[in-house]
Amino acid sequence: MEPLVSELKRQLEDENLSPEQKVNLLNKGLNRALNMAAVQTSSSVLITVKSQLYLSGVLRHCVRLLSLDPRRLRGNWSAAATLAQLTSSCCVGLEPGERSEAFHRLFLPSLMDALLSLASQLMRRSESLFRKVMDSVGWLLRAHTQLTTQVLSSAHYEQIQMCDDVTVSLLCVQMWSQTCTASSDFLSGLSDDSALLLLNEAVGQLAVSAEPAVGGASIRLILLMASQLELRLQPLLRSFRGLDSLLDKDWRGRGFDEDVDQLIALIQSAESTAYTERVRAACVIQAAWRSFQTRRRVKSLNRAVSTLQRRYRARRRQQQQQKEAQHWEEELKYQVCVRRQQARRQFHQKQRQLLQLLPPDQVQSYLQECERRAAVLIQSVWRGFRERRRYNNTHRHTLRRTHTQQQAAMTLQRAVRRFLQKRRAAKAPPTSAFWIGQNDLTDSRRVELKRQVEEYIAVHPSSCVSRQECERLHEEVQLLLLSELQRGEQHRREEQRRDALLAHTHTQLELLRDAPPLSVVTATDAESFLSPSGPVSARARDSHNAMLQASRLPWWKTLGDTDTIDTSDSAHLRQLEAELGGLYIGGSAAPVTFKVV
Repeated sequence: MEPLVSELKRQLEDENLSPEQKVNLLNKGLNRALNMAAVQTSSSVLITVKSQLYLSGVLRHCVRLLSLDPRRLRGNWSAAATLAQLTSSCCVGLEPGERSEAFHRLFLPSLMDALLSLASQLMRRSESLFRKVMDSVGWLLRAHTQLTTQVLSSAHYEQIQMCDDVTVSLLCVQMWSQTCTASSDFLSGLSDDSALLLLNEAVGQLAVSAEPAVGGASIRLILLMASQLELRLQPLLRSFRGLDSLLDKDWRGRGFDEDVDQLIALIQSAESTAYTERVRAACVIQAAWRSFQTRRRVKSLNRAVSTLQRRYRARRRQQQQQKEAQHWEEELKYQVCVRRQQARRQFHQKQRQLLQLLPPDQVQSYLQECERRAAVLIQSVWRGFRERRRYNNTHRHTLRRTHTQQQAAMTLQRAVRRFLQKRRAAKAPPTSAFWIGQNDLTDSRRVELKRQVEEYIAVHPSSCVSRQECERLHEEVQLLLLSELQRGEQHRREEQRRDALLAHTHTQLELLRDAPPLSVVTATDAESFLSPSGPVSARARDSHNAMLQASRLPWWKTLGDTDTIDTSDSAHLRQLEAELGGLYIGGSAAPVTFKVV
C-alpha cells in the first residue's frame, strides 16, 4: 500500500494538473486504496492506509481542494461530493501517532469547515449531493464529538439553517438524530455549552418551521437527548420559557401528539423540579436566617431586658412628671379664674355702692364717663399695637434696604478697586530681572554662588544634556548676549549723537531768529553771534530751567522717567563736545560745560 500512496502523492505534486484533474485523481486513488485495504482480512491494514494517507499529506491536498472557490471546480459538484465522502471516511478510525495534537486541533477543524462550505454551495443545487456531504459531516461528528461546537457555531452552517427549503432543514435535523442514535456516547461526551447549542438548533426549527416532518424530527431529537442526558437536560430546558405553550398551540394534531405530550410533560416536570429546588433553597435560607436571628436574640436577651426596664421606668417617670405638670397648670388656671371672678365681683359691688351714693341726676353722666374711659383704654391699646406693628414692618424694610445698599456699595467698590489695580499695573514699568542692578554682589559672594551652583550641578546632574553640551550652550549664549549688548551700545551712541546735533541745530536757529537785521548789526554783535559762547550759555540756561521744573514736579509724575543715556563713556562725550564746539550734552551725571572764546 505504501507504493500506491507514494505514487498518488507524486502525481498530486505535478503543477500542470488543474484542480478538476486533481479531484478526479484523488477520487480514483483514494477509492482504490480503501478498496484494496478493505479486502484484507486484518482491520489494521485499513487503519495503516488511512494513517499513511494523512502522514504523507494526501488528505491535506483533499482539504485544500475542498476549500477552493467553487468556480475553479468548473461545476464538477459530483466529484467534489465524492471527494468529501472519501476524505471523511479516511479520517474515521485514523491513528495520527505523534501528530495527534495537530490532527485534532488543526486538520479536523479545517476539514469540517471545508465540508460545511461545500454543503452550503450544494443545498440549492442537488439534494442527493447535499445529503452525501451531510452524511460525511455526520460520520466525522460520530468519530470526533469535539467538532460539534464548531459545526453549530459555523457561519456556513448558519447559512444552511437560514435556507427556506424544507428538505435542507429536515436533513440537518435527521443528521443530528442519526448521529445521536448511532453513538450512544455522543451526547454524554458533549459539554453543557455544546448540548445547549444542539438543543437551541432543535427548538429553533420548532419556532421557525411549520412543516410536520421538520417538527416531528425536532421533537424526536429533543426526546432522544432527554433519554440520553436525563437530568442534565432539565436545567437546559428551563432556558426556553414558553416552549410548552408553543408545542401545545402549534404542534398538536400533526400526527405525533404522543411525542408532543411526552415533551410537554418533560418540560413541565423540569419546571416543577426547578420550582421545588427554588422552594427548598428558600426554605434552607430562611431556616439559616431565623436560626441566626434566634441565636443573636438569645445572646442579647439580658441586655434587652435591662434596656426594656430602663426605658419603661424612664417612660413612667416622664408620664408622672407630665401628669404633675398638667395638674399644677390646671390648678393655676383654676386659681386665676377664681381670683378674676372675685375681683370682678368686688368691682361690681364697689360700683353699686358708688352708684347708691350718687344723686340720681349724676348717675347717667357717671356711666358715660366710665364708658368713655373704657373706650379710651381700648383705643390706646389698639393704637399701641398698630404702631408697634407698623414700626416693626418699617424697621424690617429699613434693614433690608440698608443691606441692599451695602451690597451695592461693596460691588461698586470691588469693581473700582479692580479697575484701579489694572490701570496701575498697565502704567507701572516692567520689572527687570532679579540679576540686573545687583550692586551688592561682591567678588567673594560671586565666588560663593558659583561654588554653590557647581555643587548643585555635581549632585543633581542633568539626565538630558551633558556638561560639555551645557558649557557649549553657555558660551553661545554669552556670545549672543555680548553681540546684543554691543549692538545696543552702538544704537545708544547714534541716538546720543542725533540728539546732540538736533540740540545744536535748534540753538543756532533760535540765535538766528533773535538776531538783529544786517543793517543795524555792529561789529560787537557780529562777534558775539560768531562766538559759540552764546549758544552754549543759552543751551545751559534752558537745561537748567528744565531741571528746575522737573524738580518741582510731584513725585507721582516722575515715575518711569529714567535717564536712558549712558554717561559712563566719557571719551564719547568729549568727542561730541569737541565736534559741537563745547555744547552741553545732557545726562544724569555729566556737568554743564562752557567754552569761552
